[in-house]
Amino acid sequence: MKVEFYKYQGTGNDFVIFDNRENEYSFLTKKQIKHICDRHFGVGADGLMLLSKTDGYDFEMVYYNSDGNESTMCGNGGRCLAKFAYHRGIVKSAYHFKAIDGPHLAEIDSDGTVSLQMQNVDKVAYHSSYAVLNTGSPHFVKFANEVEDIDVVSTGHDIRFSKEFAPDGINVNFVESTTEDSIFVRTYERGVENETMSCGTGVTASALLSAHNENGFNTVVVNTPGGHLSVEFDKIDDQHFENIWLCGPAEFVFKGEIEIGG
Repeated sequence: MKVEFYKYQGTGNDFVIFDNRENEYSFLTKKQIKHICDRHFGVGADGLMLLSKTDGYDFEMVYYNSDGNESTMCGNGGRCLAKFAYHRGIVKSAYHFKAIDGPHLAEIDSDGTVSLQMQNVDKVAYHSSYAVLNTGSPHFVKFANEVEDIDVVSTGHDIRFSKEFAPDGINVNFVESTTEDSIFVRTYERGVENETMSCGTGVTASALLSAHNENGFNTVVVNTPGGHLSVEFDKIDDQHFENIWLCGPAEFVFKGEIEIGG
């Protein structure tokens, strides 16, 4: 059967989206989602999202990684889904939507920038050479020099599948400070099992650990292989971060139809 899809991207982090408000696409299987996301035999994407209805919210975000499994929160995905909702006629000054990690707010500026409020962070595990925190998805964050030269796929794969983070694994970020308030981030994403051009929850985790103000309001500019984002937040202390907003572009790429089997 043929299904209609939309393709969006946020700083190169790309997604196939279906308008599922009438439950037309709730039947999609893991095998079908994996096929749709395949860059050689399908549409090609880092993930697939359903825009669904749910009581008490403007919409519900249902997110799958490109391996076909339903996943934890995707920051760039949430921003793209808000832009998709706008393009599909859900016009709001602020969007209140439900995701797997709970409620979120999103706003679209006049220049098209989409800002997404992330969940508060109330725990960071600091280790000698890295830190671990959850920004809707779990992240390993390591600061390094010459991040451009790191073999992110090989090194990230080894960390993601290490015994320390079994059985669920972890997303892996390599971060380089470029100025007092800007960083460069490369990310290996579990479920994609590759480096992605950008990862919203990874960018957020990296930015929180790069606060230039020890307490109070911070803005960190984040450069990724796919483009530029910014993260605004209040740092309470080294363990607590609140009022976290991930801000950046979210763009429609194209729409089309794809034939999917059983």
